[in-house]
Amino acid sequence: MTAEDPLGRLDNDDYPAYTMGRAAEILGTTPAFLRAIGEARLITPLRSEGGHRRYSRYQLKIAARARELVDQGTPVEAACRIIILEDQLDEAQCINEELRRPAARSRSKSEA
Repeated sequence: MTAEDPLGRLDNDDYPAYTMGRAAEILGTTPAFLRAIGEARLITPLRSEGGHRRYSRYQLKIAARARELVDQGTPVEAACRIIILEDQLDEAQCINEELRRPAARSRSKSEA
């Protein structure tokens, strides 16, 4: 955010721009659903000075994935665990790919 662009933070996916009511409306769910995924530690909303929950676009994307699984019949707690495991798998695959690149370069240099 700069003096020329005071609203630049709104382009930030991590900026907590949405109230619980607005987030629930966007997701087509209830505030209770958002509280439930918060209790399951899938997302941790930031709190305003008054103590109200505030959600970012990134958190809404995660919540939308949880809602998708719940709509398919998965219990909330299980949906949250699935999403956490999916995220861990993606991270592990990225790390593995990064570790393979130097090894592949070393092999190609030794074969040359």
